[in-house]
Amino acid sequence: MPREKFGSEHAFMPRRAFLSFDEIEKVVKSCKNLGLEKVRITGGEPLLRPNLPDLIKKLSKLNLDIALTTNASLLRNQAKALSEAGLNRVTISLDALDQKIHSKMTDSNISVETVLDGIDAAIEFGLTPVKVNCVVQKGVNESEVRKLVEHFRNTDVIVRFIEYMDVGRTNGWMLGQVIPSSDLINYLQKYFDLIPADSESSSDVAKRWIHSDGSGEIGVISSVSSPFCGNCVRARLSANGHLHTCLFASGGHDLRAIIHNSEHIQDLTDAISAIWTRRDDRYSELRSTDNAALPRIEMSYIGG
Repeated sequence: MPREKFGSEHAFMPRRAFLSFDEIEKVVKSCKNLGLEKVRITGGEPLLRPNLPDLIKKLSKLNLDIALTTNASLLRNQAKALSEAGLNRVTISLDALDQKIHSKMTDSNISVETVLDGIDAAIEFGLTPVKVNCVVQKGVNESEVRKLVEHFRNTDVIVRFIEYMDVGRTNGWMLGQVIPSSDLINYLQKYFDLIPADSESSSDVAKRWIHSDGSGEIGVISSVSSPFCGNCVRARLSANGHLHTCLFASGGHDLRAIIHNSEHIQDLTDAISAIWTRRDDRYSELRSTDNAALPRIEMSYIGG
């Protein structure tokens, strides 16, 4: 969240507006009837939410794959409790091993050492495979790509490189800052013998590449150069109960009344089903100067 856009004067969402853990559980239960298999806790930074293991424990009882995305700044002290609560795995954001570049990319004072220690904690407590997400921005951190692959080779960590996206309206995105995933792979193949691997699911957003000697895996997510809108199966629930059917949505569907007032899970299931079947989101496939000018929800509000 760029500090010049979200400084001390910014009116953040009051905590009383947040869904309770019981209400989040209610939404997840309603989606199970629609075929839900995976739940990801994201943010913002989800480890700032007090008592997060309590939510993980509730959701883990529903026999779903539970994942969490974090910047890992608080993970060392919470990994054990999260694992014991039933969290399956974590995805960690790390855009550089160089501290100066990392600070520039994240606009934060979080140290790379802290993030790496959080990764070690995740491995220690079985939250594997750990996935490390690196957003690659031309002119800023492309020099770190090879270093990240080398650093996490022969570990239980999968590094994934994500094309710099125009999520929200505050990151000053320009198309010229995007390095296509195909260019990254061509570059990396000069140093590593990478071969393509099959996707685990048709809805996977990352294309997998493995080291030919079995020393690890990397992935690339090409949402700008090779959009995958047609296979998208991801819905996003904001902290205050709005359902978003696209990462690039200009707005959401307010479910708060039915979450708060309906006694029957099926009512919520029917409402979400109606929203999902009517959706026609294709922002990445239709990206143009026309739709780029539309308002969009910030990633810190609906997660990655």
